[in-house]
Amino acid sequence: MPKLPLEILQMRLKSEIDTCRRELPKHTIEVSDENFVNFPVTISVTMRGIPGPIWRDEGVSHLFTHNFTLKITDEYPYQKPIIIWESEIFHPNIMEPEEGGLVCSKLLDEWDFRSNLLKFILGIETLLSNPNPGNAYITESCSRAADYFREHPYKPPAIIKDRGKTGSPKIVSSPSSNSSNTNSS
Repeated sequence: MPKLPLEILQMRLKSEIDTCRRELPKHTIEVSDENFVNFPVTISVTMRGIPGPIWRDEGVSHLFTHNFTLKITDEYPYQKPIIIWESEIFHPNIMEPEEGGLVCSKLLDEWDFRSNLLKFILGIETLLSNPNPGNAYITESCSRAADYFREHPYKPPAIIKDRGKTGSPKIVSSPSSNSSNTNSS
């Protein structure tokens, strides 16, 4: 697999992390090695203000804070990041952490040299709020989520997409559905 020269890789990753922090100010993005010298580099992401389904009290509720880790090798961007989900989830395309935390993302299937971390994180935000029961992982929790969402499509709370100065989408209302609970933690 081809590799970028280390100096170019370091500049690219620093630029991508700076862009993510600037464009996603409500999210926390921590890097194990800010100078990108020791690979693999671990990037811990805490997304805030993005609704995602969880199972609570015999029904679907919403969680608005989510954690995942990205592993970046020295073969980035030719090699796609490895993503591991770390927070509570009820989703056909995201494994619970106990089942491995893998994320089924079209973004990873289509990853190439032109891809970047900002588009990837924004894609994860979209996937989180739009479960695809037709492409579920074959794990107990993902299969259960797929079965549930085939009969009860997930309806995340309506949010205003303009992030404004806070960087976090504003919640306008929560649609009535089988899950009336919302959890803003």
